[in-house]
Amino acid sequence: VQLVESGGGLVQAGGSLRLSCAASGRTFSTSVMGWFRQAPGKEREFVARISGSGRLTSYADSVKGRFTISRDHAKNTVYLQMNSLKPEDTAVYYCAASTTSYTDNSNDYNYWGQGTLVTVSS
Repeated sequence: VQLVESGGGLVQAGGSLRLSCAASGRTFSTSVMGWFRQAPGKEREFVARISGSGRLTSYADSVKGRFTISRDHAKNTVYLQMNSLKPEDTAVYYCAASTTSYTDNSNDYNYWGQGTLVTVSS
């Protein structure tokens, strides 16, 4: 599975962005897809995940109610809609795929994109 993120950029606090992750490979439809982020000087952290079917989703407490993960099997793409953005959401956002488990542990994700930078100004 190859993953390519897009949609990052600079936005003011309170604004919205939608990240996209285009996937190639036959295992996309059955892979758990996740979004992670890494802020400067901090460790990578879990943001959201979605099951292969799309029926199950899970979010970090810090983004719950503001971010929404979704997937489009016809387009082989997973999305992260980010609303009510805060300066503390500033980070490089990574899309990842797990072919083994529905998890928020980054060690269980075996495919990663290159990341897209989101900067939220106050």
